[in-house]
Amino acid sequence: MYLFLGHLSVSDILLITNIVPQMLKVILEEGATISLTSCITQFFFNSVSLTAECFLLTVMSYDRYLAICNPLHYSTIMGSKLCYTLVTLCWLLGFTFSLIAACLVCELQLCGSNVIDHFYCEFGPLLELSCSDTSIVEVVAFVLSTLIIIFPFVFVLLTYVYISLTILRIPSTTGKQKAFSTCSSHLAVVCVYYGTLIAKYMVPSKGHLQNLNKVLSLLYTVVTPLFNPIIYSLRNQEIRAALRKCTGW
Repeated sequence: MYLFLGHLSVSDILLITNIVPQMLKVILEEGATISLTSCITQFFFNSVSLTAECFLLTVMSYDRYLAICNPLHYSTIMGSKLCYTLVTLCWLLGFTFSLIAACLVCELQLCGSNVIDHFYCEFGPLLELSCSDTSIVEVVAFVLSTLIIIFPFVFVLLTYVYISLTILRIPSTTGKQKAFSTCSSHLAVVCVYYGTLIAKYMVPSKGHLQNLNKVLSLLYTVVTPLFNPIIYSLRNQEIRAALRKCTGW
């Protein structure tokens, strides 16, 4: 669990350091200038952190499923080798899918207005600047979004269906509370993160809904990384004990 939490923190840090400084500059100066190379680089690393976090949350749900539904086999199945393999796979998929998306953006022929109506470089606003045919790019982007967001989210939902059924079969109330407490933090983060992403990609990035799209982008780029450590820390007795030991409370 702590291995996955560590990599989730790395993903959040990558997302925040990539987005927030430029966002603050845009807000303070009421606009900012960014080169095309820097814009694509920001888009790439934003995609890496977003994709890696989606897959990390999926892996964490599988970890919770094994811990609750197959507790006697948990230590045998979820060994160090499998943990590091899953984490490595999450990052490899993140870099691979993001590289494909970045290459698609590089192939666009940008013309006309060079003003991005957003606080960071994102796929939708960049697509609006293109004067070439974007139908193939949009289809590939839709397929990638499905693989990155929808499939992992469905997998997480299925694992929590099995987890819920297992918890309901526990005879004692104390046992049910203990089992639920092991996955409630992760479930809260999953609901906020995936809920925001799905709502964001269901809302068109054009027209009068552009401002709503910006708000949703702000939720998953700033708010979710802010609340992740709070949610996991306050719900974890070992982390609270370590914090009290460090601060002397």
